[in-house]
Amino acid sequence: AGSGASAVAQVRTGLTMRYADFLSFTYLSLRAQRLRTALTALGIAVGIAAVILLTSIGEGLHRFVIDEFTQFGTNIIAVSPGRIQTHGAPLGAVNTVRPLTIDDALALRRTPYVRAAVPVIQGNAEITHTGKSRRVTLYGVGADFAAAFRMRVAVGHFLPEDDPRSARAFAVLGSKAARELFGDANPLGDRIRVGGERYRVVGVMQSKGQVLGFDLDDTVFIPVGRAMEMFNRESLMEIDVTYEPTAPLADVEEGIKRILSARHGSEDYTLTPQQKMLDVFGTVLNAITFAVAAIGGISLVVGGVGILTILTIAVAERTSEIGLLRAVGATRRGILLLFLGEAALLAILGGTAGLLLGWAAALALHLVLPALPVHTPWTYALLAELVALAGGLAAGVLPARRAAHLDPLEALRSE
Repeated sequence: AGSGASAVAQVRTGLTMRYADFLSFTYLSLRAQRLRTALTALGIAVGIAAVILLTSIGEGLHRFVIDEFTQFGTNIIAVSPGRIQTHGAPLGAVNTVRPLTIDDALALRRTPYVRAAVPVIQGNAEITHTGKSRRVTLYGVGADFAAAFRMRVAVGHFLPEDDPRSARAFAVLGSKAARELFGDANPLGDRIRVGGERYRVVGVMQSKGQVLGFDLDDTVFIPVGRAMEMFNRESLMEIDVTYEPTAPLADVEEGIKRILSARHGSEDYTLTPQQKMLDVFGTVLNAITFAVAAIGGISLVVGGVGILTILTIAVAERTSEIGLLRAVGATRRGILLLFLGEAALLAILGGTAGLLLGWAAALALHLVLPALPVHTPWTYALLAELVALAGGLAAGVLPARRAAHLDPLEALRSE
């Protein structure tokens, strides 16, 4: 009866209610059941926070992968031996694949728009110096490797412009390999053994850190021809072609195919442009971010069920109050708007709390685990807020319609 009297005090004489009265009445109705209101808003808040936290991790992972691949530039095409293609052939047909050679890499330098064609071979080797030994990743590369991949030399210089097929025994050390073998001493001009052969150190690279699990500082770079002899290989692992950033990718690919197909007699190689690879990664990672957002959105559905439950109970508990409002002139539309207003206010309160909670959780996760990439995509946060509001209103429609269609006399009899 007390709440009914309070409600009557909020209603104007007539058929409508002032906006201030509407907001005040909605607020007082929720305040009267603090615990129930708090628990319902918490359900919405948890859903919003889950969406923000999961999409923050997904977006952070997206940016991490893209940054890892683009730190060497995006105008790179990897040429690998063998054709990655599913095809049929008669029984007994022989499929021959010519190896990629240093001569192929030299020929590709004549391709239009190409800046560099770097032959690459990779393996593991033991390096030794004055009784110290260490097993490192060994790269056999051409002289333009550092410039092509935006890697800088800290001390000395990179491999000189020798003929890669018969280059001098020079080596460039990664920063970690140099530190482990030489400590604080300057290694330039000193000699090390790589796989049992003597090499003169001509440079030390700047620290690059780890890229997709590969430690680029614990490395040694030697001429590609010597690396092929050391590993007894006939084929390069790949040829990395860098081209003018403004050049049409299709024209660059066509030029590479024209030269290699003429040399090999067939297209027995595979071109992998980094730009296309990044597009694929972007599509996959966007799908992952959307999927985790959808998983977090399930909590919003649970929050919507909570609003439906609380308003259904509220209609049953406040039947006499609704009857009194109808008796003093409140329209069905006014009653409908009152209960929809409660649903919207619950969704807004829970959404605001969830936004703050999710942002704080993402920030705390980044502080505790700095290596974990976390970045909050505010588009998803705003979308989650709108979904919460829409879900709250949708959940409030049924109880609100029921309240609006109550017969005033029957409602008053329940007092």
